[in-house]
Amino acid sequence: MYQALYRKWRPRTFDDVVGQEHITDTLKRQVAAGRLSHAYLFTGTRGTGKTTCAKILARAVNCQNPQNGNPCNTCSACLGIENGSILDVLELDAASNNGVDQVRALRDEAVYTPAAVARRVYIVDEVHMLSTPAFNALLKILEEPPPHLLFILATTELHKVPATIKSRCQQFAFKRILPIQIAQRLEYVAGQERIPLTAEGSALLARLADGGMRDALSLLDQCAGGKETVDEQAILDTLGLAGNVETAGLMERISARDTAGALDALARLYGNGKDVGAVLGELSCLTRDLLLRKTAPRGGTSLMAGGYDEATLRRLGEGLSAQRLTQMLTQLQEAAAGLARSANRRTDAELCLIRISDEEMDESFAGLSARIARLEERLAQGPDPVHAVKCKREGERAVRPPLEAAVSGRPEDRPPWEEELPPPPDEPPPEEPDYVFDEPAPAALQPPVESDPPAAPPAPVPPQAAPDPLPSSSPAGGDSTFWPSFSAGLRGKVPPTVMPYLNNPAKVTGVWKNGQLTLWVDSEFTRSMLNKPAVLEGLAQAAAASFGGQPQVSVVTGKPASGGRESHAAPLPPAPVPPAAEKDPLDELLSFSGQFDNITIR
Repeated sequence: MYQALYRKWRPRTFDDVVGQEHITDTLKRQVAAGRLSHAYLFTGTRGTGKTTCAKILARAVNCQNPQNGNPCNTCSACLGIENGSILDVLELDAASNNGVDQVRALRDEAVYTPAAVARRVYIVDEVHMLSTPAFNALLKILEEPPPHLLFILATTELHKVPATIKSRCQQFAFKRILPIQIAQRLEYVAGQERIPLTAEGSALLARLADGGMRDALSLLDQCAGGKETVDEQAILDTLGLAGNVETAGLMERISARDTAGALDALARLYGNGKDVGAVLGELSCLTRDLLLRKTAPRGGTSLMAGGYDEATLRRLGEGLSAQRLTQMLTQLQEAAAGLARSANRRTDAELCLIRISDEEMDESFAGLSARIARLEERLAQGPDPVHAVKCKREGERAVRPPLEAAVSGRPEDRPPWEEELPPPPDEPPPEEPDYVFDEPAPAALQPPVESDPPAAPPAPVPPQAAPDPLPSSSPAGGDSTFWPSFSAGLRGKVPPTVMPYLNNPAKVTGVWKNGQLTLWVDSEFTRSMLNKPAVLEGLAQAAAASFGGQPQVSVVTGKPASGGRESHAAPLPPAPVPPAAEKDPLDELLSFSGQFDNITIR
């Protein structure tokens, strides 16, 4: 009669147990020295060796010829305990014997001395399933047991065991077995059973076992039936899994926000018999590895599943931020948890792919965080190239005049140097000063006046000096049009606390002129926030990288003249003041104070 591999290859000595040396070595020393406790509590996940070690310990304490703490497995006591003929060693399942009556019967029977062996041993598996009255009934005999009695309790959910029980037992925590140790054990078993298992197949089974040796042997038993070669593809076909290549291709479509491609890939896998729950599980495992690599590039390497090479992980992680990976992993976990009670598993899987392919479809906080991270990436990359070229062309038409018109010197050909740009919609229009200087407007702003041609030719006008040509490598002198894109690129170069001020045009406007960057701010409070060494140094370095040289940075309270655009034309000579028109000293004082309407004097 055929026997399952996990039963046939169950370890019979402590030395055969894989991956639990910290426990088996301690138990061997206790058995060899005769320093045994009356109660043990074995905890850990499924398939890690709790029940196996309990049976080995039960044989070791009753073995007639122990060998360095291990049972000999040849004496009558070892053979009788192994085949179940000796009733002094009893294994109970607390899931089916969880009532107080069963525990009371066990307690009444435990006081009798064993008939065939030295010690009576009770192995209680899944002890957390006992009811509260049953735990109370077991508590008394655990506190004052007879000298011939030994309890071995095993559980996968330690938090459900009362503290009064745990305090009366020696607790041993079984850890998950490493994939490399599982793979080595699988190759050994496959060699003994003559199963054609490849190295890639054993590594895949070790990853799928998730730290449990029993699960790994069961998967090997399932995949070995009638297969010529148990390789990676054969295991994927048998278990209905997508595989690393298919999962990586699906992740590439999700990373590129190709929703249609992701749904087509899922439909193809579904048509080939793949389980949607397994597909989401593999995708979740890959997303977890990418998130660990993104957030902990050094320490997270040992935590990865190890199913993908470094080149694949680097390629997949380039277009994914930590916020989006968190959003994707959250959606995958929620979808996988809801498949058990889903009316249509395929539909739920498709909805999950839609949400993780386009974070705008996810209305949760994780989706909002992913969208904010995407916007920050766009701002850090600068404005859209097409939009920047369009704005540059419009700015050239509105600001930069043709060189020929500037040299001609004719007033009708001179561009409107002093023309102010309209304020943005979110900014209030600039307040008009209460007092206006008695100065003539520049010729460029004076409207043309139609009049009869003069009888005599006009007096010759002195030629105007042509403006200097604008430098091609930096913004125009006294120009602030560069400031929005310049301030957006300051992230990471200045302290993050001042970025809301620098990106707010209502509070800060930068003007570049003659190798100096001047920040015009709205209040003294804003000036105190920006006029700090760390901020000024970061601004100077950014300006040097953009314009060259060693620029100076200063912070001034007020508004730049003409919206940050100063005149490049030669100034006109002031109009002569008539000798009879003498100004009152009070009027001169008022006109002088009107220049400081926008400046706060402390």
